[in-house]
Amino acid sequence: MDILLSPAILSFVLGMLAAAVRSNLEIPEVLSKGMAIYLMTAIGLKGGVEVSTSGVTTELVVAGLTGICLSFLLPIPAFWAMRRLAKLDTVNAGAIAAHYGSVSVVTFVTGAAILEASGMPVAGYMVAVLAMMEAPAIITGIWLARRSDGSGAQSLGHQVSHAVRDGAVVLLLGSFAVGLIVGTSGFEPIQPVFKHAFAGVLCLFLLDMGLVAARHLMGTRSVTPTIAAMAVVLAVINGTVGVVAGSVIGLDAGSAAALGILAGSASYIAAPAAIRLALPEADIGLPLAMALAITFPFNVLVGIPIFTTLARLLT
Repeated sequence: MDILLSPAILSFVLGMLAAAVRSNLEIPEVLSKGMAIYLMTAIGLKGGVEVSTSGVTTELVVAGLTGICLSFLLPIPAFWAMRRLAKLDTVNAGAIAAHYGSVSVVTFVTGAAILEASGMPVAGYMVAVLAMMEAPAIITGIWLARRSDGSGAQSLGHQVSHAVRDGAVVLLLGSFAVGLIVGTSGFEPIQPVFKHAFAGVLCLFLLDMGLVAARHLMGTRSVTPTIAAMAVVLAVINGTVGVVAGSVIGLDAGSAAALGILAGSASYIAAPAAIRLALPEADIGLPLAMALAITFPFNVLVGIPIFTTLARLLT
């Protein structure tokens, strides 16, 4: 209950309610982008500083390899579900599978803040794991979409290049590297900006995300009841697999919950941009509506508490 009543979650709910009552409340797009850049930089810096203190450990390597494996494999059952249960064509099923194997940076940032407030801090190296999990799922999704006609080789090559150069990946890894280099002493002068102000900026950002998610959901007609249900079911199953995997490899409770949050999230920034390039014939609005308007709100309000509780039980 404490998680659901945190300022970050309540800010998100406020945004959704404001959109539901047709309020004219708006967060300027330039401010929203600025807050996203700030949050990714802050989480990357913090992770780098923590790893600079602990060093490159076995836990980091094992968690990274586990995250990569999850990202490669999770799109496969998602693809099957979209083909068999939602009756989608191969291309759109592959596009959705890519989104549901890749990860949401914002969901991770939200979850990490909530876990820390709950006394379950996330290991700094999980930022690196996050970055490792973005591209593999997109590659798998494209392969699944193209395997019947064999036309995905060139698109796959372009996609790998695009994923490496994606702004979110560059910013996360770059800020992680900065934190790793400067260490605790170098981070101390900028700590008031990138640590003390973090919770407040996160509340404003989630207010905006609540507005965007609710308005997107009210404005789309492409999401059938079956597809909407799958957006929730995939989040729960993938997140549970992530928590169990984190527990099996020996992660602490906070990091195991974070791996579950990553696995249960769905990309709505990197994956849509990538799929537009690799699968231009796909209906990109469908996975975007699922990820942003259904899975993201579900995870913020329900998924994160579920994965947190499960991690506590298993670890």
